[in-house]
Formats: sequence, structure tokens, C-alpha cells
Amino acid sequence: MNKNGKETSDRIAHLAALVLKRPGASHLEKELAGSALAQHHTPKQTSAAIGSLAAKVLGDRSTCEEAKELAGSVLTQVRHHEQAPAR
Repeated sequence: MNKNGKETSDRIAHLAALVLKRPGASHLEKELAGSALAQHHTPKQTSAAIGSLAAKVLGDRSTCEEAKELAGSVLTQVRHHEQAPAR
């Protein structure tokens, strides 16, 4: 696995907390916020499944701006796997 060296900033963690507290936040928004918080000050990276969820959040017109910013941040942290060398 090739780590990309990015981690969730304090600002993004704060946005995630706001989304989690928002009564009208959707399940997708809250799942994304939870993922961002789980990566705050840890070496954890975003899974492909959460990356896919982040893409859905970005494409949803009803998503709040905070969640869209979270989605962009989470997408930059998607786990990258090394590809086997071609033979």
C-alpha cells in the first residue's frame, strides 16, 4: 500500500463536528463526517467505499456546503494501492 501522507486538518475536523450536530444532516453526510473525524491526527486513510460515498455527496444538490468540503478533503485522502509491475 502506498500512503499519500495527508491527514484531516483541525478545520476539517471542526466542519465534521458541525455536520454531525446538524439535525437535518443526511445519513451520507454523517457517515462522511465520521470518516473525516476518524482520520483526524491518525495515519488512517479513506477507503475506496468512503471515497465513493464522498463522490455521491459532491454530486447531491441538497448536500450542505460543509459536507461538500468534507467530501473534497476525504477524497484527497483515498488510500492508493501500489500496482504490481508489468511483466
